[in-house]
Amino acid sequence: MLRPAVLALALFAATAAAGRPIVPSDIARLMAVSDPQVDPAGQWVAYTVAGTDLAADKGFSHIWMTAWDGSRTVALTGRAKESENTPRFSPDGRWLAFISARGDEKHDDQLWLMDRAGGEGQPLAGLQGSVVDYAWSPDSRTLAVVVEDPDPDQKANAAAEAVIPSPDRPGVPAPPGAPPAPAAASSGADKDKPPKPIVIDRFQFKRDVDGYLGKKRQRLFLYDLATHKARRLTTGDFDEALPAWSPDGRQVAFVSTRAADPDRTYDVHVYLAAAAGAAPVEPVRLTAYEGENNPPQRGGTPLAWSPDGREIAYIQGGPNKLIGYGVRHLAVVPAAGGAARVLTAGLDRNVGNPVWSRDGRQIRFLVEDDEAQRIVQVPAAGGAVSEVAGGWRKFSALQAGPGGGLATVLSTPIAPAEVYVLDAAGPPRQLTHQNDAWLKEVDVAPTVRTSFKSRDGAEVHGFLVTPPGAPAGQRLPTMLYSHGGPQLQAAAEFQILWQIFAGHGLAVVAPNFRGGAGRGEAYAKAIYADWGSLSVQDDLAAVEDAVKKGVADPNRLVLGGWSYGGILTNYVIASDRRFKAAVSGASISNVLAGYGTDQYIRDYETELGRPWENPQGWMKISYPFFHNERIITPTLFMAGDKDFNVPLLNSEQMYQALRSRGIDTTLVIYPGEFHVLKRPSFLKDRAQRWLAWYDSHLGK
Repeated sequence: MLRPAVLALALFAATAAAGRPIVPSDIARLMAVSDPQVDPAGQWVAYTVAGTDLAADKGFSHIWMTAWDGSRTVALTGRAKESENTPRFSPDGRWLAFISARGDEKHDDQLWLMDRAGGEGQPLAGLQGSVVDYAWSPDSRTLAVVVEDPDPDQKANAAAEAVIPSPDRPGVPAPPGAPPAPAAASSGADKDKPPKPIVIDRFQFKRDVDGYLGKKRQRLFLYDLATHKARRLTTGDFDEALPAWSPDGRQVAFVSTRAADPDRTYDVHVYLAAAAGAAPVEPVRLTAYEGENNPPQRGGTPLAWSPDGREIAYIQGGPNKLIGYGVRHLAVVPAAGGAARVLTAGLDRNVGNPVWSRDGRQIRFLVEDDEAQRIVQVPAAGGAVSEVAGGWRKFSALQAGPGGGLATVLSTPIAPAEVYVLDAAGPPRQLTHQNDAWLKEVDVAPTVRTSFKSRDGAEVHGFLVTPPGAPAGQRLPTMLYSHGGPQLQAAAEFQILWQIFAGHGLAVVAPNFRGGAGRGEAYAKAIYADWGSLSVQDDLAAVEDAVKKGVADPNRLVLGGWSYGGILTNYVIASDRRFKAAVSGASISNVLAGYGTDQYIRDYETELGRPWENPQGWMKISYPFFHNERIITPTLFMAGDKDFNVPLLNSEQMYQALRSRGIDTTLVIYPGEFHVLKRPSFLKDRAQRWLAWYDSHLGK
C-alpha cells in the first residue's frame, strides 16, 4: 500500500503536467546544489551550484550564498571560467575559503580566500601540490589542509601527451576524437622530454580518475595565514583525510590507514595530533575496531567533535569480511582515549554525517532507510533513535544552523536537490531555487513506490515511473532499470535518466534488489560471492509486478543500467530471453579475466578469494560471458576508455562474444571518460543512443 505522502507526490506530478517531456538535452539544464555551509552568525548559507557550459562542453561549479531567512541570494563566484567548490566560512566570519584550480597551469586545486567585506578571492601561496580538503582552526588563524603530493613527472608526461608520436612521422597530432591534452603541457625544452615510465610496485596500483598509483600521498599540513607557510602536522608516509579541529584549537583529528601496507587492509582509524610545535608529531590512534572507521572512500562523512571537546563522533563500518555489504553505525570515542561506544547497534541501517546539538546532549545524523534518507537523532549518552525529519525523500549534507536549526540538501522523486533549512520548529523550508525556472518548462513523470514478492518469497521494494499524461489502463513499453553499486539504493530523489526514459514514452521499473542498501545487512549480503542470483530474481519479479498491475506490456520490455546496473543487465539477459533490447553500461561479465585490471583487488580477494585458489567461485559469477550462448537479446555496450573502475576491456569482451555469435550488438566508447561520464555532449549522446537503441528494437 502506498503511503499518503507518496500518493500526494504522484498526484502532484500527474496534475501539474503543463509543459513538455524531459529530453536528453535537459541534462545540461539541471543544476546540482550541494555542500551547504552556515556562517558563524547563522545569517547566511553558502553552497555549491554545478551546471553545464555548453559552449565549452564541460561542467562547472560556483559558490553561491543565500540568507538564512531566504531574503537575499548572492553569486559569490562565477566570473572566472574555472570552477570553485568546498566553501568554508572562517569561525570569526571574516573569510570565505574555497578550492579552485583557476589560474593554475598544472590544474592543481589551490586554496583561495575571499574577504567577506568585498573583493576578489586570492590564492594562498606556499602550498605545493593539489589541495584535497581543509578545515579552519577555531581562532581563524590556521588551516588544516590535506594536500596531494606534486607529481614530479607531470611536466614531462603532459608535454608528451600534447603530441602523440608515430614511428614513421614523429610529432603527428592527436587524432580526431582523442581527449584534449592537459593544459599543463608546456613549450620549449619540456616538449622534447620523453614521458617518464610508470613504475608499479603497489598491491592496489590503479584507481579510476587517479590512474596508476605511484608514491604520491595525501598529507595533512597546518597553514599559517600570517606567515603563509605550511608545515607537516604528522610523521610517516601515509594518506590522511577529513581533518577536524578540537573546539579549543589544540588538536586536529583525522582518519588514516597507517599500516605496513595500506593497500592490503580495510583498517581506517581515527587519529589525533597536537597542533602546537614546529616539528611533525606522531599521532595518537583513538579507535580500536578493526575495520573501516570513518573511511573517506565511503562518502567522506566528517568527524564531529562534541561541543565540550571530550568526544568525537564518527562512523564505524561493518565487518571487514563483508566489505561494502556491512552496515555502518554511529559511534563516539573519547578524545582522551578509551573504548568507543556504538550508539546505533540496534539500527540495521547505514548512517552518516553526525552533527552535535549545541548543548552536546543529542547527535543528529542521516539514516539510509528503504529508499528514503531521513534525519534522525540519538542521545549522546545512548538511547532510542527518534526522527527529526522523514518522509519518502532524500536528505543529505547536514550542517548545524542557528537556534538548533539545520541546513541540508533535500530532493524528492519530482524535485531536484536544493538547499533547505530546518528551523527549531516547523517543516523543512526551501532556501534555494536553482531549478525552478527549468521545472516550469517540463512535465515531471509521476513516480510511485512498489512492493512485491520475489520468486523465493522475499519482499522487494522499488519504483514505478510512468510517462506524464499516460492514459490510465494503457499498457506501456517498459524499461527495467538496475541501479549501480550494488551496495547502494535507488533513492527517493530526482533521477534525470528515469525522467528522460519516461519522457520518451517508457514506463520505468527500478527495483531495490537484494545486494543493495537500505534494507539492512542480511538483505545486502544476500548476494555475497553470488552476484547473478537473487538480484536477477528480484529484477524479474519487478517486471512481472508491473505487468500484473497492467502497466507494462509484456511484449515490449527492455532493460539497462550502468556499473553494477550494467553487470546485472548482463546477468538478466543471460538468464531470461523476454527482453527486446538491452543497454549495458560500464559492465563486466568475465570477472575471472578482470582480476587485477581494476581498482577492486582487495574486495575481490576478500569476497571471492584468489582465482587460482577458488576458480569455481570466479567462474560461477562469470556466466554471462562463459555461457553467452544463452543470450539472444540485442545489446548495446557503452563505456569510457579511461575507466579503471570497470575497465573498457570488460565491455569489449562481451561485445566481441556477441558479435562472434552474430547477435545484434554495438559498442560505444567515450574517449577521455572515466567510470562516471562528465563531458556534457557525451552525457547527452549516451541518453540519445540509449533511447534510439530501444526504439530500433521496439519498432518505434
